Amino acid sequence: MHAEMTTPSIRPIVMLVDDTPSSLGHLYQSLENAGYSVVVALDGQSALERLELVLVDAVLLDAMMPGLSGFETCQRIKANPNLAHLPVIFMTGLAETEHIVTAFDSGGVDYVVKPVRVEEVLARLQAHIRNARVARLAREAVDVAGFGVVLIDTQGRIAWQSPQARELLGQEGAKINFATLLSSTSDPLTIPDHPEITLRNLGQVGLGETMLLLAQNNQRNGDSARLQQAALTHRESEVLSWVAKGKTNRDIAEILGMSPRTVNKHLEHIFDKLGVETRSAAAAIGARFGPD
Repeated sequence: MHAEMTTPSIRPIVMLVDDTPSSLGHLYQSLENAGYSVVVALDGQSALERLELVLVDAVLLDAMMPGLSGFETCQRIKANPNLAHLPVIFMTGLAETEHIVTAFDSGGVDYVVKPVRVEEVLARLQAHIRNARVARLAREAVDVAGFGVVLIDTQGRIAWQSPQARELLGQEGAKINFATLLSSTSDPLTIPDHPEITLRNLGQVGLGETMLLLAQNNQRNGDSARLQQAALTHRESEVLSWVAKGKTNRDIAEILGMSPRTVNKHLEHIFDKLGVETRSAAAAIGARFGPD
């Protein structure tokens, strides 16, 4: 059975990029039947041009094409701040390790081997679109809470940064050696020549991506005062600590020996005391100053 989308009234848009789309007619029809709207591009350059005009949720990309290869096309997608969030799934007849590594190094999140198996493509596509949307909402929530967020890829490069992070780092962000910073054991991390900016490593959030939380020193002082004034109970502090570590309510309930409903009640009190409205905002404050 095909993986059906749970919100048929809002059809996700998928871009299908292949120089021989006739060979993927069954995939095109299956995507349409599964609740997707499909945009087709015949080569990498036209795909990049259409991505500037159409807001898509994911890209299914042929690896080997005349002109721009799929690998080069993916690199250009990821280099564009407005497109870098898109999950790119490669479709390739190349199954050698070096080609698979190249696919991931160029920014792809997954790959399927041709001839494609439609059920597999639908399952992978749905998972990656869902994960991308959750990640985007989390990033926006943290940024709204007043914290700069940066995602670093496996090569130590900036894969994504929130508007507040971009404002904090400016043009210098591209010059920072994040790979060296992440190898440091200090907490919080400090940027050479930018002592006013501090970073907190929140760990991996995707396929090799690492999330960093940025703030200026005066912001840290303000958040520290907020926590001190909040007067959290010992149990609330424990809950906040595990929330900051990315645990779900069910996880926290098992760790602390309480019901998920009780965890949720503690979170309501925490939100109220910290003056925040979202879990991400509370987690951001807890990650910076919460108990270890």
